[in-house]
Amino acid sequence: MAEEEKVETTEAADTKAAKKGKKKWPVVVGVVAVVIVAAGAGFWVWHEQPSFCAAICHTPMDAYLETYDSGNYDKYGNELTSEDQKNSMMAYSHKTEAGTTCLGCHQPVITEQVTEGMNWISGNYEVAGENKQGETVLETRDISELVAARGAEDDEFCLNSGCHTNADGSVMTRDDLVALTADLSSTRNPHVAQHGEYSCTQCHKGHAQSVNYCSSCHSDAPIPEGWLNATEAKKVQTL
Repeated sequence: MAEEEKVETTEAADTKAAKKGKKKWPVVVGVVAVVIVAAGAGFWVWHEQPSFCAAICHTPMDAYLETYDSGNYDKYGNELTSEDQKNSMMAYSHKTEAGTTCLGCHQPVITEQVTEGMNWISGNYEVAGENKQGETVLETRDISELVAARGAEDDEFCLNSGCHTNADGSVMTRDDLVALTADLSSTRNPHVAQHGEYSCTQCHKGHAQSVNYCSSCHSDAPIPEGWLNATEAKKVQTL
């Protein structure tokens, strides 16, 4: 009789433990799911920071991170000592003025990111050479290549709802830019397409000092503080 009671007690304990185990598994799964989501969210936040670019694609990106982070050097390795010189680089000025990260301007679709990641892992990318600081610099891509994957127009790299807009919130057009710099008409308004339209990056450089391209021919072209004229750019923006 005592043995039967002992068996029953053991069976009851086993049943209770089994029920307790069944109650625990949803909690365990929930905890694991929360950890995975938190880790994924953290990785995604890091993914949008400049440090991600340097850590994951260390070899070709150090020179570019410097132009964004401290602005002490341009991508060619030239030392920049004044704030005007640093702010003439769009990467640095957009960080200091608007808090923009790399992906604020470079907005690759997921397929492009995967392709670039695989190219980096396999070393399947072209380099232009080393800069004056011994850092690797990639071949320059024009603005049409930077927007090709997302199917955008060239001007949308700069003129879009997330970046350059008018006071009423509408996206700036080329005509708006002409009006914005109309006060320079007494010398030479750089946004007037007198010789056909040029891409924004012809003058506004992301990772080097900006250049007034008009000065290639016109000696009276106004050179903003910190910018270079065409002759100066040819001398210093080389590897």
